[in-house]
Amino acid sequence: MNIKLLKEICETPGAPGFEHRIRKVVLRELKGLADEVSIDNMGNICAFKKGKARKKVMVAAHMDEIGFIVTHIDEQGFLRFHTLGGFDPKTLTAQRVIVHGKKDIIGVMGSKPIHIMSQEERGKNVKIEDFFIDLGLPKKEVEKYISLGDPITRERDLIEMGDNVNCKSIDNRISVFILIESLKNLKGAKLPYDLYAVFTVQEEVGIRGANVSSLQIQPDFGFGLDTTIAYDVPGAKPHECVTKLGEGTAIKIMDSSTICDYRMVAYMKKTADKHKIKWQPEILPAGGTDTAGIQRMSAGGAISGAISIPTRHIHQVIEMANKNDIQGAIDLLSACVIELDSYDWSFK
Repeated sequence: MNIKLLKEICETPGAPGFEHRIRKVVLRELKGLADEVSIDNMGNICAFKKGKARKKVMVAAHMDEIGFIVTHIDEQGFLRFHTLGGFDPKTLTAQRVIVHGKKDIIGVMGSKPIHIMSQEERGKNVKIEDFFIDLGLPKKEVEKYISLGDPITRERDLIEMGDNVNCKSIDNRISVFILIESLKNLKGAKLPYDLYAVFTVQEEVGIRGANVSSLQIQPDFGFGLDTTIAYDVPGAKPHECVTKLGEGTAIKIMDSSTICDYRMVAYMKKTADKHKIKWQPEILPAGGTDTAGIQRMSAGGAISGAISIPTRHIHQVIEMANKNDIQGAIDLLSACVIELDSYDWSFK
């Protein structure tokens, strides 16, 4: 596995609406892997590979990561911010972030010290608005580099832990990596249908990039690529796990925004079994992915499903995925795209 590339993809900043740095990395990696590469007005990248028949297949992996945006600089130089995507506030205490202004500046998430909290305050759940960002600089220095509206991302390097990788932004940079590696697998392959591999923007704030891409492409078939919850940790009840790390890539059945087409689910299971790819089913009670945009934003809809990568500590400061699950996702996507015309897609 190309850990060096995965590390670069995960560590490169790209909050929703500010995906320009990660877009450059993706464009560099796509050279020679597609017949045509284009960028739409929102910043979605589409890598097109011509197939034998004129049906269209769209695969989507979002480039953006959860982050923040600067909303206020106070008289002492501390920053206030708004979230871009969903955060668990309790995971932010004393964590480092990067504010992307005229230059990148490291900051620390600060809040009221426990030593001076009242007993009532200690018993309350922490809220996003309880935090500020400390840059260690006076206001005059801060304003040289930072402006209202500048994006903020988490500061974390990718490391390997046993058979796992650990970093910020595994959601969803792991899928960006998977889609790039799948395109490498498909280089020179004769595809049954036209393939549109789309690296989307602004998924974390409402599946916005996938919506406009699907409207433009009008796919017949669709695959979403995203992380999912692996709640296989102490205290988890068996029915709460959703998926387990290392138990195989996940085939989505449904989440809160999508009921995957039962034909696509059956096809993906059959393909995984045929190629001896380890897989597990995924039913996610809350949360949605680009799959919803692919499925619904074209005339008549698209026959859609999703490959999900089990991830621990999701939407926290660090996230963890298993290398074998990642490789399984690459193998399954590649096989599904190549063999798509071998399945009977009629309603039964």
